[in-house]
Amino acid sequence: MLRSLSVRRTLAVICAGTVAMLGYGLYLQHGLGLEPCPMCIVQRYAMVLVALCAGLSAATGRRSAERAAALLMLASGGFGAFVAARQSWLQWYPPEVVSCGRDFYGMIETFPLQRAIPMIFKGGGDCTKVEWTFLGGSIANWSFLYFCAIVLVCVWLGLRWLPPRPPLTPA
Repeated sequence: MLRSLSVRRTLAVICAGTVAMLGYGLYLQHGLGLEPCPMCIVQRYAMVLVALCAGLSAATGRRSAERAAALLMLASGGFGAFVAARQSWLQWYPPEVVSCGRDFYGMIETFPLQRAIPMIFKGGGDCTKVEWTFLGGSIANWSFLYFCAIVLVCVWLGLRWLPPRPPLTPA
């Protein structure tokens, strides 16, 4: 069954699902008033890259574009999973002194870009605070599961492109 699923359709579903997740994240921010921390924003950028790669390669339908997109999505998904796992860990085991630093926009306005970008990746705002849960998981937990699914789909796509091995015959 998985062999019959087209790569183009898979990429289109990934793009649509990612855009839906980004839209829901914006609803949580602007509709419910949840303020994202820098780690959330970095995860959002990773999702945007996944959506762009999946959407553009699904639109072109060329195998070379599909392979390049899968590689970029694998890297972006792995990076996003790392950031989401780090944020989940901070939420489960918060440090005694919150060391996430400043908020994202404050860093951009206060520091030059070459100093602000490393600060963003260290975290800021209150990354340890869980303001929303669904089925017991925080936004960071669900982001981690999403990014892991993206990585698995990219690995599956990569395995599909391998040439089939000849069947083993007894000697």
